[in-house]
Amino acid sequence: MLLLAVACGSNSLQAVAPVKKKKASRLAAARSVPTRNVAMSIASTRAGARPKARKILSGPWRVPNYADSTDGDYIDGEDLAVRRAAVDALGPLNGTIVVSDPNTGRILTIVNQKLALQGGYQPCSTIKVPVALAALSESIVERNTLIRVYGRTTFNMTTALAKSNNQYFASLGEKLGFDRVSYYARLFGLGEKAGLDIEGERPGSLPAEVPKSGVGMMTSFGDGISLTPLEYAALIGAVANGGTLYYLQYPKTPQDAQALVPRVKRRLDIEQFIPEIKPGMMGAVEYGTARRIGFDPNEPIYGKTGTCTDSRSPTHLGWFGSFTESGKNKLVVVVLLTGGRLVSGPTASGVAGQVYKNLGISNYFAQGRQISPAAMVTN
Repeated sequence: MLLLAVACGSNSLQAVAPVKKKKASRLAAARSVPTRNVAMSIASTRAGARPKARKILSGPWRVPNYADSTDGDYIDGEDLAVRRAAVDALGPLNGTIVVSDPNTGRILTIVNQKLALQGGYQPCSTIKVPVALAALSESIVERNTLIRVYGRTTFNMTTALAKSNNQYFASLGEKLGFDRVSYYARLFGLGEKAGLDIEGERPGSLPAEVPKSGVGMMTSFGDGISLTPLEYAALIGAVANGGTLYYLQYPKTPQDAQALVPRVKRRLDIEQFIPEIKPGMMGAVEYGTARRIGFDPNEPIYGKTGTCTDSRSPTHLGWFGSFTESGKNKLVVVVLLTGGRLVSGPTASGVAGQVYKNLGISNYFAQGRQISPAAMVTN
C-alpha cells in the first residue's frame, strides 16, 4: 500500500530508492445560489457555461487533459449544493471528485461517476498516508524520528508527509516488509469495495507478491497497487473521524438520503496515531505539495497529494485526498485528475481548494446536517 514512482511530490526517489477563505458574510449574497436553484445551475453549467472539452494528447499518455466530466452522472440523491461547488471547481478538467461525510459515510456527490466507479489507479504518493499509519502502529517510527533521505539531510514524518518525500517512505516500507504493508493496506480498506451496494462500483487491487520494483516503491509511489477514489475517501474519512471505517453509501433519491443509517465496516485502532500524521497533512497545505489549496489557519484543511504515471492506462495522475474540521459540516474531498503533463497532485489540490471555497462562500459549513444513529454491519 506504499510506493515510489516517477514524480510524486517534490522529491524524486534516488538510486535506492491565503487565499484565505472569504467569509460568507461578505460574499455569500453576491455569489451563492439558493438550494432550489442548484439543479438549474448544474444544468446550465452542462449546457454551455463551461468550456468545450478539448482533446490534447502529448507525451506517452493516451488520456486527454479535458473532458465533460459530468456526462452521464445521475444526481437525484446528491447534496446539490455540494454538487454545484464540485462541478464548478473541476471545470473542463478530465477527472472525478468524490465528496463524503466522514461522520456517516454518506457520499454527497460524485462528479464523473464513470471514472470514480470503474476501478482503481496507481495511488502515487497518497499511499504514504496508510504507510505512515502502519509504521506508527508497528512502532517502527515516531513522528519526530529522523530518517536520512539524502546526503546529510534528515526528515521526520511531518516534513516527509508535507513534502511527499519518497526516500523516507521507501525506508518505512523496507522496515515494515511486504507482509505487514499488505496487512495494513487490507485493514484500511484497499483492495475491496468501499461502498455498500453502490451499483457499478469496482474495487481496487493489491499485489499478491512484492512488485518487481520492490517494496520501497510500493510504499512511496504505490507500485503494484490499484486504488479507487471511493477507497481513498473511506480511508480519509476514518482519519477525519478518529478511526471508524464506514461503508460509503450513495443515496439515489432525496428520500434515501434522509433515511440513510450509517453502516460501520470496521473500527480501526488508529486514534492515537492520527495526531501524529495530521501535522504533516496540514503541512502539505501550508508549505508542501498542496500549497495551491490556500492555507487558512482559522479553517484548516488536511490533505495528501499524489503524482505519477499509471502505465496500465497509460495516463498521468493527479490525486488529492483531504478533510476539513471547521464548521458543522465536516467533509472529505477526494480529487483524481487524469491526462498528460498538465496533471499533478498540486493541480488536484487546487481543485479541492476551490470546492471548499465555493462551499464557504455559500455559507455551507455553518449549516447542520441531520445524522441518523450509527449501526454496525458485519462484512
